[in-house]
Amino acid sequence: MAGRFAPRSAPSRSVPRQAAADEAPQAPGALHRPESQQAPESQQASEALTREWTPCGPLDLRLVLAPLRRGPADPTFRIDRDGSVWRATRTPAGPGALHLTDRGGRIGATAWGPGASWLLDQLPTLLGAQDEPEVFRPRHRLVAAVQHRRPGLRLLRTGLVLESLIPSILEQKVTTDEAYRAWRLLVRTYGTPAPGPAATLFTTHGLHVMPDPRTWSLIPSWEWHRAGVDAKRSATILRAVRVARRLEEAATMPLPEATARLELIPGIGPWTSAETLQRANGAADAVTVGDLHLPGIIGHALAGNRNADDEEMLTLLAPYEGQRHRATRLILLSGHTPSRRAPRMTRGDIARL
Repeated sequence: MAGRFAPRSAPSRSVPRQAAADEAPQAPGALHRPESQQAPESQQASEALTREWTPCGPLDLRLVLAPLRRGPADPTFRIDRDGSVWRATRTPAGPGALHLTDRGGRIGATAWGPGASWLLDQLPTLLGAQDEPEVFRPRHRLVAAVQHRRPGLRLLRTGLVLESLIPSILEQKVTTDEAYRAWRLLVRTYGTPAPGPAATLFTTHGLHVMPDPRTWSLIPSWEWHRAGVDAKRSATILRAVRVARRLEEAATMPLPEATARLELIPGIGPWTSAETLQRANGAADAVTVGDLHLPGIIGHALAGNRNADDEEMLTLLAPYEGQRHRATRLILLSGHTPSRRAPRMTRGDIARL
């Protein structure tokens, strides 16, 4: 059932122009936030809008939204001690912050900023209202067991391409720690504090909205270097933000057309497009190929072969055609992964070169 939302007074807690961490002295060589990227007072002091929505079936809020979290210190996403979720994003209407709580099967939502109304309108879609988990038929005992234990899993759909595309590009062929660090530094430096109270609710760093396309395009080369992003990845991001509007159109396209639209950009291949469309489009069949570890995980779980390659992975997932991403999510949630024998990917730090 769709809920209504109405304005109410914003919390009395004031929001500073910058997060507390940005007010502290920075070490030499640290990234600096440009004055133009500080949030205007009108944005920070925006009124809150609220909505309540009841999903038609079980829904695990944190499990559904987990793919949006880029590391434990993601500046755009937090899980509070009470289990509620905070999210800051850049919507077509402007920056917005969203706070979600599970009220015994009903989802309570509060939003701030120019994008508040858009976020509340899109709430059911974000939480998988358009997903169809009931059409999924497990073909393996392991997959069936996880599906039974996780009835609240739905595939989210943000409707926003760039916010998932840029961190996916940053994750190309580097360790997750390196990618998370780059995302964290660039968003805190060139993004804006989230509207509403989220910028000051957390003891370390508040929530930030990622930069707009123009700001991404103006980041100097040496700042990419200091964030540990090599020229190939930064160039791919720069190409993407130049055609941001065309890429955002992919959020409403069928999977083949959306994939083709993203992969027109040099530097965006099947791995990056799948990782993006899984989140932006809720694409149930967007299977990730070209991953260092995933084929071995799928091969180990479904066939006892930890040395599987992409070809074998796709063969094993063939019975789930149309739902291969959901099958992969369930396999990953099973925890049935092979022990590591080969060394992990070597971590590089181009910022020290």
